[in-house]
Amino acid sequence: MSGHPFANEDVMEDYMSALLTDDTIIEDVQRQSVEQLLKTVATARSEPFALPVEEVVEREKYLAPVMTEIMQSQVEKKQVLGNLPRQVIKPVLPTEPFQVLLFEVAGITLAVPLIELGGIHQIETINPLFGKPAWFKGVLLHREEKYNVVDTAQWVMLGKSVGKLAGAIQYRYLIVLGESGWGLGCESLIATETLLPDEVKWRNVEMSRPWLSGMIKKKMCALLNVQQLISMLNQGLSSND
Repeated sequence: MSGHPFANEDVMEDYMSALLTDDTIIEDVQRQSVEQLLKTVATARSEPFALPVEEVVEREKYLAPVMTEIMQSQVEKKQVLGNLPRQVIKPVLPTEPFQVLLFEVAGITLAVPLIELGGIHQIETINPLFGKPAWFKGVLLHREEKYNVVDTAQWVMLGKSVGKLAGAIQYRYLIVLGESGWGLGCESLIATETLLPDEVKWRNVEMSRPWLSGMIKKKMCALLNVQQLISMLNQGLSSND
């Protein structure tokens, strides 16, 4: 295990809590009422002369149903967009024993199925690129191949945890995801492990965090949904998107 001071405290607690929770976080959208909007419009009038009170009242009576219809249309549109199905790549659940590679990042153990492992390379020099997301470390050149290096801690963990670990993580290896050209930064390689399907607490990836297939019970570590992870990286998405 690494010597990070937060490995067994805040980071692990935050990470495992997120892993075991499937509740969808819904952001409350605050909307002004039609009456408030009308009052705002009335206050902001810029006509060079004052309208009669009767005309103001008539205008508000006319605008009220129009504004109501517009707002209802906007709400319905948001609801429709919010209900659109996400394109989630479901992992193929094994029916027989399967092998995984366990590796460590910032005191947290992650696992990738060996069948979806594209290789392991030692990290020497990473060439940074500008205009990329914060979790994009740069490009690793290995022989004639180029690999996009993901700052795994930045991509996976919650914001407050990343702040505590900033600058303390030293990536030594690159875990290549299939043939995608993407690789996860890794601090240390732990071991390969043979698992039975029922040794994994499988998740409903359509609920939240589709990049997590489940949790390996005896290791208390996350099993990655590699194909979904690759898809998200290709789209420039982070774990919370």
